[in-house]
Amino acid sequence: MHNQIIEFLNKEIAAAKATFNEAEIGDSSITVEASEIKKVCFALRDSDEFNFNVLQAITGCDYEDRLEVSYILASFTKNLELILKVKLSKDGEALPKLDSVVDVWKAANYQERECYDMLGVDFVGHPELERILCPDDWEGYPLRKDYVVQKEWQGLEVNPAHKINQDDFDFMTKLKLEMENPKLVSGSWSGNVSSDLEDQLNKKMASLAESKGE
Repeated sequence: MHNQIIEFLNKEIAAAKATFNEAEIGDSSITVEASEIKKVCFALRDSDEFNFNVLQAITGCDYEDRLEVSYILASFTKNLELILKVKLSKDGEALPKLDSVVDVWKAANYQERECYDMLGVDFVGHPELERILCPDDWEGYPLRKDYVVQKEWQGLEVNPAHKINQDDFDFMTKLKLEMENPKLVSGSWSGNVSSDLEDQLNKKMASLAESKGE
């Protein structure tokens, strides 16, 4: 199916440059140029052959060198499912822009708002691109890897010490201490680690660097 869709997209929208991502585990997907996402979505929806008439979800992920937005599509008439992806640059301070597909599938409305709220993707043409989970005046985008929680919001302390689950903050550090190579462990949050664990990890990292002559 993927090869047929890629052939279709690259014929209909050459600038989409659709490519296949074969998954070793889980579902394979197709990546297209971000600038062509709306044309691609219209083509997939309106195709007699594929008729992806349902947008099931929009998700996003922050990688080291890029943001990636995924569209999970389905065709209830052709019994098909597809994961469609675009890659966005994280260079610069401005939010990466991506055309909204609300006029392709109305279901995109709240899902694009959530992706904007959590990852900071600016969906151009969205009818009401506002935060949906965080307050309107919240700072930053919580699912970005470089996100740091603000200390106060409207005069309130955001993470008072007596309400913090310290085990959650210490979890990743404990895991790194257990691993032979802590660099293989990554997580989406940092900070507030217990000082004794942080000291242990710093010593372990220094020891590993010394043993490798770094």
